[in-house]
Amino acid sequence: MGVLPVISYSRSKNEGELQKVLELQKRNFRAVLSSEEAIAEGFVTVVHDQELLFKMQQHCPHILAMLGEDLVGYALAMVPDFRKAIPILVPLFELTDRLLPQRNYLVMGQICIDKPHRGKGIFRGMYTYYRNQLHQQYDCLVTEVSGDNQRSLNAHLHLGFEQLHRRVEGKEEWITLVWNWNNC
Repeated sequence: MGVLPVISYSRSKNEGELQKVLELQKRNFRAVLSSEEAIAEGFVTVVHDQELLFKMQQHCPHILAMLGEDLVGYALAMVPDFRKAIPILVPLFELTDRLLPQRNYLVMGQICIDKPHRGKGIFRGMYTYYRNQLHQQYDCLVTEVSGDNQRSLNAHLHLGFEQLHRRVEGKEEWITLVWNWNNC
């Protein structure tokens, strides 16, 4: 009997890994999912390009969950320097600056787990790795979840994120969440 592969967590290092992130991201983009699947499984709201992911990686490498050579999940790291790189995230950065002054924060730009691997602890594993890697540099991690993405919202709250703010933009409700890493 062979040894079952184990999920390993690491920081992104090269463009090949970023290409795998983009492929997984595109499969889980809200616009390509049926509304039923988006509600049941969750979704991502933004599709990045490889150039932006590479630039973000240069400042703070992303978190990857690998099963052998296969990417099964990712969590994107976004430092405040990228506040204007993705227009939909500008309000998040402005709000965070206002509500968490004097805090050295990092934004979790997006988290995604490949559908066959959901419910197996990878979400918690990536976030635990994220915190262990970055808690000495940052006070907290901030993210924003669509009010339509109940699966993601519940998972974040269960992990220990706290609601910081709710806002409505157009027809979309956004919930800003914070995970305090250093008891601030």
